[in-house]
Amino acid sequence: MKSDNTIRETLSTYMRKHNLSFTQFSLISDVNAGTLSRILQGTKPISFRQLELITSAMELPEDFLFESYVEECFAFTTSMRRIRPFIFRCAELNRLDLIERMVHRLLDDLSYTSVLFDVAEALFASEHRQAAAIIYTQVSEAERFQHSERLAICRYRLFQISLTDDLEENLKAALLFENYVSRLDEADQLDALKDLMNVMITAHKWKKVDELAVEMLRIEYERPSTERKPKRPFYFYILDGWLARSTVCEELQDFDGALSYVSKCERAELWIRENDEEARRYIHQFSEWATANRYLYRVLSGEAEALGEYADFVASRPGEIFIALGYMVKAANRYDFDIDHILDRFPKQIPSIEMEGKYGPYNNSVMKEKIVQFYSDLGVYRFKRGHSNAINLILDGLNVSVYINSVRNMVNCLTLFEMDREWANEDEKKKFKLLSSEVNQINAKKHLVILGYE
Repeated sequence: MKSDNTIRETLSTYMRKHNLSFTQFSLISDVNAGTLSRILQGTKPISFRQLELITSAMELPEDFLFESYVEECFAFTTSMRRIRPFIFRCAELNRLDLIERMVHRLLDDLSYTSVLFDVAEALFASEHRQAAAIIYTQVSEAERFQHSERLAICRYRLFQISLTDDLEENLKAALLFENYVSRLDEADQLDALKDLMNVMITAHKWKKVDELAVEMLRIEYERPSTERKPKRPFYFYILDGWLARSTVCEELQDFDGALSYVSKCERAELWIRENDEEARRYIHQFSEWATANRYLYRVLSGEAEALGEYADFVASRPGEIFIALGYMVKAANRYDFDIDHILDRFPKQIPSIEMEGKYGPYNNSVMKEKIVQFYSDLGVYRFKRGHSNAINLILDGLNVSVYINSVRNMVNCLTLFEMDREWANEDEKKKFKLLSSEVNQINAKKHLVILGYE
């Protein structure tokens, strides 16, 4: 069957212009002369590797003939041996438009759904996420009436790909995905529940966090029969479920309930059978978190003497100092503690856009939301004590709130500034006006209007 695309026309024109025979062009392209002849006659399809060699020999841009190659792939018997490497190279060159065209054409025949899903998984694994998202979207559309695990995985991958620094958009993505979790393999459900919990924590949806943690623990207690393994050891999800439930209790000021869950984390070595380096690391990490949380609950309960003990504990754990300072500032505002000496003890623990614990980064979105809370809480603390930088701290909190699109924190910072506006200097008022304008722009997109900030 003859192809009506321009690859052959381009090649034929080039050879005539440079007066090249098949043998001569074969020498500069490394494509067999007989193969070249059959290609030009239109009796042989062009493999993607041959397209690359021919394009290079003609000294054309690498993707010069890619649009024509989409047609080439359907001019003969459709073969994934030609299409798969083409899709991957398009992903590498960010030619997402061609991937979309190719996948749309292929899915005219739904028998390609499975193989395209496999291609998407390979792209996802190799960090070509936007390219993978195009395929996941079209595969999920093709399977929208199927109660299939493949559809659920597509929706899970799209959820993972969509996660950014924008907390409101992350919440929307989580709400769209959560109904698909139960269709996943149980091992994948554990990771999906963990990802959903992180989003719900930043949204302060504590009831939902608890529901997700309970479901994670249920799956673990029943121990999946699946041969698949989650990203982390199975025992991790039990420990993380307990830690999540302790956080929910903490937020509800149920410190006895919180202690009951951290006590379970402290006893992990009694029931975790594994004795490798990874197991020892997790046992140690969760045990340390449990110890830190014991100090934390005493501080949040109003025990002033626990402040120094908590500070001493985290002093040798640099990755945990910022988290502890955030809680101590919050407690200081609630109980009117003086913690200047503790803040002076850790002058270099200034919030940064990403902060790491000893065994890996905290979830990025969770940390950024904590940074906003720290700025606003510290601003309140400093203001009560007459510090000149108090207003700027609140503005820093508002700035990060806008960056991560956290409506809850934007409203909090806007309110704090308005309460203390009379103490702001002209530069701070100008900065506030610019930031409040950005807030209004964000809300205008949601058909909301915030008035009164001038």
